[in-house]
Amino acid sequence: MADPLQKLFGSAARLKLLRLFLFNPKDTYTVPDAAYRSRVPERTAHKELALFSTIGLIKRSPTRSGSGVRYSVNEHFEYVAVLQNLLINAPARAKDIYETIRSAGAIKLIVVAGVFVGDWEGRLDVLVVADRLKERVLRTKMRTFESEIGRELRYAMLAASDFGYRLNMNDKLVRDVMDYPHRIVFDRLNIGLK
Repeated sequence: MADPLQKLFGSAARLKLLRLFLFNPKDTYTVPDAAYRSRVPERTAHKELALFSTIGLIKRSPTRSGSGVRYSVNEHFEYVAVLQNLLINAPARAKDIYETIRSAGAIKLIVVAGVFVGDWEGRLDVLVVADRLKERVLRTKMRTFESEIGRELRYAMLAASDFGYRLNMNDKLVRDVMDYPHRIVFDRLNIGLK
């Protein structure tokens, strides 16, 4: 499903780059790095970053010798907080995860936590339980999804049998998701936890 904010901000590339910088305010990026993480062409990223720089949204950051020009969010830009609040649509996008990753295997359960429930410091954002999981496909799909929401996701993948065992043994990873705010967005295991 296309993000309606793409039309508001003019292009998918601009929206992806805005989210990258706004949701990772402590990080610095070179143009190639920003293009790679946002999955946009480098030429487009260069053009958009030049625009962001002229309006004062991003600034040049001190560089290590030889690493190239790095950019970061200008925390003194008057609309940073407003833009962050407008663009944070990770909770709304949680429902799209299943459609994004369903070709990675026989998905049994998807639990979202962390950024999807408003906890930016949570240990895990997505727990995927599946059989016959194609890890390479899952990684590629998750990178695509990350570029759309503007933040690197912390995710774990488990086989259904492994998940059942860990759930019954009160495994720390599973408990870190299930004992704190989370949302089950897809459930074929009927685990009954909310």
